[in-house]
Amino acid sequence: MLSEDHYGKPINEKLSITLRRNTTKDDFANIAASTNVSFSTIRDVVYRTNSLTKSNSKAIKALVKVAFDNSLAKQLQAEGDKKFLNGLL
Repeated sequence: MLSEDHYGKPINEKLSITLRRNTTKDDFANIAASTNVSFSTIRDVVYRTNSLTKSNSKAIKALVKVAFDNSLAKQLQAEGDKKFLNGLL
């Protein structure tokens, strides 16, 4: 994933949707600061208005990791919520 074959093209739509669903603007800002890739470049790649490049791919790879971690946290929270709500039924 995100190999040189993907450079010069927008990320695929499923990845775009998944990243948007599982990351926040704060995640974008933190990754921008840690990778020296601008917030706007990260946003444009995620929203598919800019292509993936070798230089911005490091930020997108970091964003994938954050999205994965965030999705796990949401899953755990949802499981706890289901147990709580089931107890109310």
